[in-house]
Amino acid sequence: MRQKKAYTICMALLPAAIFLAAAAALCMGQFRIPLNQILAEFSGAGGNPANVRTVLFNIRIPRILMALLGGAGLACAGAAFQSFFANPLATPDTLGVANGASFGAALAILLGFGAMQVQLLSFAFGVLSVLLVFSVTRTVGSSRPSMIMVILAGMVISSLFSALVSLVKYAADPQDVLPVITFWLMGSFSGVTRSSLMMGGPVIAAGTLLLFLLRFRLNALSLPEDEAKALGVNLPLVRGLVIVAASAVTASVVSMCGVIGWVGLLIPHLGRMAFGNDNRRLLPFSAMAGGLFMLVTDTIARCATASEIPVSILTAVVGAPVFLMLLRKTGGFRA
Repeated sequence: MRQKKAYTICMALLPAAIFLAAAAALCMGQFRIPLNQILAEFSGAGGNPANVRTVLFNIRIPRILMALLGGAGLACAGAAFQSFFANPLATPDTLGVANGASFGAALAILLGFGAMQVQLLSFAFGVLSVLLVFSVTRTVGSSRPSMIMVILAGMVISSLFSALVSLVKYAADPQDVLPVITFWLMGSFSGVTRSSLMMGGPVIAAGTLLLFLLRFRLNALSLPEDEAKALGVNLPLVRGLVIVAASAVTASVVSMCGVIGWVGLLIPHLGRMAFGNDNRRLLPFSAMAGGLFMLVTDTIARCATASEIPVSILTAVVGAPVFLMLLRKTGGFRA
């Protein structure tokens, strides 16, 4: 009862915290915008300089929406994969999606493609990595490979694409192209535009929504197969939908923002520590807490110094110590 009450209070406070963080993010930055100008813009009163309107609607609002969507999607994908594989160390990149998408983006940058082509090629290679994983597992095993086989194949495919990324960096011009690839791989929301958000945002939203709708079925995946079938769960369908949704979210986030770690690992474990392993509670918490964490981190990344800090650096700096403290406090986690 106490846990249920704490969950209710937390889920009531998180939307308010997200709203306040978004309002602060609109105001803060190298170009500061007073709150009264923001309120005047949204109320239709106008009277603001054109550059204020440009910064708000072309830069900050798309970036805030992407941070919320990306954080929510990665946290839900991480929570889903941890339940799916019954592995507390599972992340959204368990099947090699992030490294596959990274190779696609690095290759596109090397070839001199534009921003939209970089996003498309990155997403395509992220999807390809998942297809390769299941191609390998079906070739070497039965038509229904074990989860261990899928994880091992994901590690191999991820390592392969990581090596290909290194090869692209080796071939890139060290004066012009290599710095662009390196900064992109560090992860940042600085390149998010209205057009890229319109292209990748719906994929992230749809994948996250699908995982949210499957939260009841995710609990059954942790049961023995016979018990899950007795509950009427179509295991092949549910497993396929979870993999498609989580992989699509991860590939889309990486294609737009680069590799962003720790969100899909840290946030679900915070939820498990506070509210238990029930995905009916864990997925909604992960979505809101992940979005809030990413928004706050991105705001700090672009405001802390004159030059923007890659957001993945901050997520690691914050995530690693917090995760170690959680391990020390709990003595370990169970998926």
